Amino acid sequence: MPSPYRAIFSAPGSRGFSAAGFVGRLPLSMMGIGIVTMISQLTGRYGLAGALSAMVALSAALIGPQISRLVDLHGQRRVLRPATLVALAAVAGLLLSAQFSLPDWTLFLFAAGIGAVPSIGSMVRARWAALYRDQPRQLHTAYSFESVVDEACFIFGPIVSIGLSTTWFPEAGPLLAAVFLAAGVFSLTAQRSTEPVPHPREHHTKGSALRATGLQVLVGTFVATGAIFGAIDVVTVAFAEEQGHKGAASLVLATYAAGSCLAGVVFGLLHFGGAPARRWLLGVVAMGVSMIPLQLVGNLPFLAVALFVAGLCIAPTMITTMALVEQHVPRAKLTEGMTWVSTGLAVGVALGSSVSGWVIDAAGAKAGYWVPAAAGAAAVLVGFLGYRRLSSPAPQREGPDGRAADAGQHQDGESGTHPERDLA
Repeated sequence: MPSPYRAIFSAPGSRGFSAAGFVGRLPLSMMGIGIVTMISQLTGRYGLAGALSAMVALSAALIGPQISRLVDLHGQRRVLRPATLVALAAVAGLLLSAQFSLPDWTLFLFAAGIGAVPSIGSMVRARWAALYRDQPRQLHTAYSFESVVDEACFIFGPIVSIGLSTTWFPEAGPLLAAVFLAAGVFSLTAQRSTEPVPHPREHHTKGSALRATGLQVLVGTFVATGAIFGAIDVVTVAFAEEQGHKGAASLVLATYAAGSCLAGVVFGLLHFGGAPARRWLLGVVAMGVSMIPLQLVGNLPFLAVALFVAGLCIAPTMITTMALVEQHVPRAKLTEGMTWVSTGLAVGVALGSSVSGWVIDAAGAKAGYWVPAAAGAAAVLVGFLGYRRLSSPAPQREGPDGRAADAGQHQDGESGTHPERDLA
């Protein structure tokens, strides 16, 4: 591991909570694709499979920010454990309903309950913030590392989830995701020494973090970005099945995450000057353009190459996004602000997986790749429309003591005193 990454783990407890965060985040990449694989195995209905995956994502989008707001007020341990128990009960209900062929409405009911899964990535990044609040270069490296961890989850998660569901039994993928969720959350919350101190309730009297106009732009753009991710997952599984190699879908999707992982490692070693808004817009445009070659795919090897190249755009854009979140969201709303960006992605995943499922049922898997292309175009459009808001100076924010803080003074962690935020 390069020395800048090794250096961030000199802080006591950092290895423990980062490892727990990795395990707890695996369900993020396993649950949705596991449900798609399970339902398609049991019923052959990709429309239903995509709609259930969309229900999970949409429910998480609605519930997630509320959980994170409670975490800001009451702490991670007091909130995450009961929320996780609700999500685990919902997973059990979904698996039993699928196994015993219960009516579709029961599947949707339990899928909605899975939305209580906490945003583990936000919780881990909040701990990095507490450790390195006054060391912006270390924060940049730490959050770049966490982006790499996110991509590692998306490399291994789908491989394990799809592989188990196709070679063992259909429910195996979501079941293992639930096991990882329980292990990760309870391990993370057992580490009390690095848990961020909750903010007093009086610092939340000005409403949601979403009132920040810069955050609104980021969330809107990431709705479209999430649609790219959700559609690619569903369409790739269907395309691999049409090619006669459904189990290979996990390997193809892993190349997408591998491209992002590689780019994130390199990006974390670099430090940039100047406004991050321009780099962010460039990244959004690159993600949109990278969807065009997918319309030309004719086989799985070509698809794997196209997705690897597309993946190179993801992590740098995500990391830069978090520098902008940090500039436009009050510090006292740290966890909630991070989760709203995650929520935008979740809403997009819901839309992308649902629409692509219906397109596949109606016109075949290859036609489904028009969905991420359209979502990429939408992300670029929203990015250009909101660029001026992001490039304008952010309003002064409050520090944790309720006094004005010198917000917006640093770029990408180059200077200043506030941590970057990340999403997964």
